Amino acid sequence: MTTLSKAGAFTLLAVASTTIMVGCVIVPGLAGIAAHLGVAHAAGALVTVPALGVIVFGALAGQVIGRLGSHRALCVGLFAYGLLGVAGAALHGAVLVFADRLLLGGATALVMAAGTALISAFYDGAARLGMIAKQGMAIELGGVIFLFVGGLLATLGWRWPFGLYLVAWVFLAMVLACVPAPARAAAPATAAPLTLPPAMKGVYAAALVSMVLFFTGVILLPARLHDLGLSAAQTGYFLSFVSLVAVGAAALMPRVVRRLNESGTLCAAFALYALAHGLFAWGATLAPLIAGAIAMGAGFGLSVPLVNGMTVERCAATVRAQALAYLSVALFGGQFLSSFMALLPGAASTPFLAAAGGALCAAAGSAYAVRRNVDARLGSK
Repeated sequence: MTTLSKAGAFTLLAVASTTIMVGCVIVPGLAGIAAHLGVAHAAGALVTVPALGVIVFGALAGQVIGRLGSHRALCVGLFAYGLLGVAGAALHGAVLVFADRLLLGGATALVMAAGTALISAFYDGAARLGMIAKQGMAIELGGVIFLFVGGLLATLGWRWPFGLYLVAWVFLAMVLACVPAPARAAAPATAAPLTLPPAMKGVYAAALVSMVLFFTGVILLPARLHDLGLSAAQTGYFLSFVSLVAVGAAALMPRVVRRLNESGTLCAAFALYALAHGLFAWGATLAPLIAGAIAMGAGFGLSVPLVNGMTVERCAATVRAQALAYLSVALFGGQFLSSFMALLPGAASTPFLAAAGGALCAAAGSAYAVRRNVDARLGSK
């Protein structure tokens, strides 16, 4: 196995931050940006359409990685990411703007899957799980940083936040300088279609549900906090706090997995999501909402890096790129589906209660998996 330097490891973690940057760069100045692009009627779609792009192009990204190799595919993805991202500032009208955002999602899928594939090529065992945990930390920390910088740039003018997408070209130069191309896995002897392990269905389901639960909170909390008298800036600080909690939880994830195993850790994560959304639904003051923010950030930090690790560990090298591409579809599919939670009829607390119920069902499913694994081990003795 090729050794990766500290600079190379830092580069792959930096690359991971671009996956959350795709939407959050323009969030602070979203209303003004949408108006100047001629899509004021669909401002929110500027954030969600890249997620749809990941869903549409996710499978194709896996094929590109299989053809080019993870290193070359990452370079192509980063170049396209920077170009499509910054080009958004020069477009106008729904057709051109949303076509660009959709393709940007495709580039994101390529970067996300190729970056994780490279991590799996350079690390093994506990070191691999630890690196994937750091990847989850980098993604969330990137959200904090890019939201902050994007807000500063938005004060200079509506086009300035788009310049942040060019950081992908900086990361491209770092990849070329610091990350060697690993040896490629041997291709299958036959042309039979690649098949993924049956266990991956559960992993993808956990990834999708986790993202639905997390982004339901992200989408609905601003209105909830506004009702409590918080300003837009204070709401931004609140959501950044959630991301910081997720960073800490991702750092602890390998230890939790060693104590609870993978299914037990997912059970804990979904239980935390249920607690969070229950507090968001019934909390009448800021204190329970802060407690909910801690629970939601912890749920994300324990689950999303873990499903990345589970995908890598369960799939042979020959199918890993395709498996990671499908994982990106599940993750961003959950983000996209969360936008429909706000459409549920009833009181303002209804979407939170629905999310809490879904989280409890997911926790029960994970607990059943834990029980089944225990019974299997006892039966083998």
